[in-house]
Parts: sequence; C-alpha cells; structure tokens
Amino acid sequence: MKTSISMGAILCACAALTGPALIGPAFGLDLNSLSTSDASAGLKKALGQGINVAVAKLGVPGGFLNDPKVKIPLPPTLAKAEGALRMLGMGGQADELETAMNRAAEAAVPESKVLLQQALKQMSVDDAKQILTGGNDAATQYFKRVTNAPLQVKFAPIIVRAIRKVKLAETYDAVAEKGVALGVLKPEDASLQSYVTQKTLDGLYSMMAEEERAIRADPLGQGSALLKKVFGALR
Repeated sequence: MKTSISMGAILCACAALTGPALIGPAFGLDLNSLSTSDASAGLKKALGQGINVAVAKLGVPGGFLNDPKVKIPLPPTLAKAEGALRMLGMGGQADELETAMNRAAEAAVPESKVLLQQALKQMSVDDAKQILTGGNDAATQYFKRVTNAPLQVKFAPIIVRAIRKVKLAETYDAVAEKGVALGVLKPEDASLQSYVTQKTLDGLYSMMAEEERAIRADPLGQGSALLKKVFGALR
C-alpha cells in the first residue's frame, strides 16, 4: 500500500470513524502518527458537523416535544399522580407543564454550541486517540465528560424562566423538597429546574451519540473533502 506517513495518519483517523476493525496491521497504521495536522483536522471537522446537526435538530420548536426519543416526560412523582390530577381538573396544568419543560429544553440547547465547540478545539492528541479506538459513542462520552458541568450552569437560568410561569411547577417544588428530606425522592429530582436540566442534557448527548454513529457508519456522507479523498484511496 503506497501511502506516506501523513496519509497513513489521515487514514487512521478517518477509518476509525467507521469502527476499530479498520485500524491495525492490515493497513500498517500507527496511532502514534495521529498528531499530524491533517489527521486531527479530519477528525475534528467530522465531529464538528455532528455537533451542528445535533444542536440544529433539538434547538428548534418541537425538537424535544415532537421527538419521542428525547421528549421530557413529567417527573416520576407527578406522572404517578397524573390520573388524580386529571380527576381534580388539573389535567390542563399537567399538559401545560410538560409542554413548558420541553420548550425550555429547546430554548436551552442552542446555548450549548459554543461550549461544545470549545471542547472540540481543546481536544488533545490523547483524547483523539481514545475516541478513535473507543466505542461508537466515544466522542460523545468525551464531550459529556468535559461539558456536562458547565452546561448545567448555563442551562439552569434558561429553564427556570421557561417553567416558573406554570403554577404546577411551584407546587411540585414545594412537595419535592419535603420528599427529599424524607428520603423518598432523589436529590436530582428535588426541583423541576434540576430535573429538566438533566433531561435536556440527556437528550443532547443522546442526539450527539446518534450523529456520531452516523458519522462512523458513513464518513463519506459528511461532506468532507478530506474524508472523501482518504476513503477514495481505499478503492
């Protein structure tokens, strides 16, 4: 196989996006050569496109509410009491709250783009190697590890503003606080803000993992001239 060290490095980075089976002795690839600028650029461009698509899908009206895979349901405590709420004539409030929670998530997600892109720029050579040799969601796990905490802080005020107008939200928070004190409710469910924030992050990372799997399965479909050039050399 006639490839330069640089091309081998690029091939290593791009082939890895389709799965670790393509990396190894069969192609004489060396992960230590990943530090070449072309290999790093190819990987980061593909992941950057994945971020853009995930944010674009979720950060619009209906992005959460109309997608069963990420739609945020009522908190378990309220979900169990939903029947009683409807019997008491509060079904409309339950529906209003569920809609408000999902609209809050849709409003918060676009704010994640800057932090996700910063995490991508700061990705080290070692991080990239772990992504290339990891599982189908290795990149998503990297972003989750680096951005989860700061995104919680960034999302919180957006979500609070979106749900505070719903009367049932205040009722839930009052009851939930007592539930945590009695040990019958998890601390992360102690307020609607914390519940919705975590569910928003879960949905975001889930969508990013879905896009990452698509990139690995079809790197040519990502529109990258670099990826097309490298995979074209395999034919």
